[in-house]
Amino acid sequence: MSHPLHVVLPAGVDDPAAPSGGNRYDREVVDRLRAGAGSRSATSGVRESTAPGTWPRPAPADREQLSWVLAEIPDRATVLIDGLVACGVPEVLEPHAARLRLVILVHLPLSDETGLSAADAAELRALERRALHLAAGVIATSSQAAAHVAAMHDLTGVHVALPGVDRAEPATPSPTGHRLLCVASLTHRKGQDLLIRALAQLTDLSWECTLVGAGPIPAHPDTGNIRFTGALAGADLEAAYANADLFVLPSRAETYGMVITEALAHALPVVATEVGGVPEALGSAPSGVPGSLVPPEDPDHLAAVLRTWLTDPDLRDRWRARARARRETLTGWDDTARQLATILEDIEKGTA
Repeated sequence: MSHPLHVVLPAGVDDPAAPSGGNRYDREVVDRLRAGAGSRSATSGVRESTAPGTWPRPAPADREQLSWVLAEIPDRATVLIDGLVACGVPEVLEPHAARLRLVILVHLPLSDETGLSAADAAELRALERRALHLAAGVIATSSQAAAHVAAMHDLTGVHVALPGVDRAEPATPSPTGHRLLCVASLTHRKGQDLLIRALAQLTDLSWECTLVGAGPIPAHPDTGNIRFTGALAGADLEAAYANADLFVLPSRAETYGMVITEALAHALPVVATEVGGVPEALGSAPSGVPGSLVPPEDPDHLAAVLRTWLTDPDLRDRWRARARARRETLTGWDDTARQLATILEDIEKGTA
């Protein structure tokens, strides 16, 4: 294609103090598109802009900045814009929708964030609907999310580009399986409070739980076997995975759950809530699921599954074997970038 791909990302996409799955996805695929993953970017290049602001509700100055960024992009160009930036400001997109080919990448529908009032959720849903109907294409990061977004906003043909994962060295299991790990921002949506309530039912057993993530630390008993590390990256995060036996993600909502495939890349079994695209991320091996899916908002059920893990060595062996097998089926970020490039090409050709 003769025109470069223009990409608009939140300004905090590279902030190590506030990592998120959406930011990680954006950076991984944009860097690979820039490097030529997929024929579309290889022939035309990538132009990246960042949008400062408290998205999806930015200050007036940040709205003006986004409008200026879009105004500087030449007519008929393709613009891939992160949904956190795009979906709350349809009035900013609207003057540019006819002359630009807007493609919105939805990581999490705005109204699916937990803790919103009914009125706030309804307002965000209406804004997102307007924004997505201005787009030439919409991309989601799981099949479940694509179906959900399409049904919620009466869209057809929402595309899917699944997150990739970097293959890692398998963790070395301990004999007792007592090392539990949760990696997620400390927010209501991620459900660390539910995990803490489940662990409170296991005081008769030996275990330790490390919670990695940025945010306010939730109330928890001062027992010494629950540890909060804050956000980790690089070698420190790798060490957390390497020194774990079981990965636990008790989220109330997830579009996909990239940390699940990151855990599986270390051959760690996973216990996670059955929400959103989590079953797609967890997947299965020929011998079965590499862990367990539990209902959301149910610390008692979660506690029962964790108790079985801690007390049943045969189950631990089965889950570990399945996690090793699932690890072999994981795809990398290059595959995600190629999927995304193909989707963008099809949108540009009008065949999507």
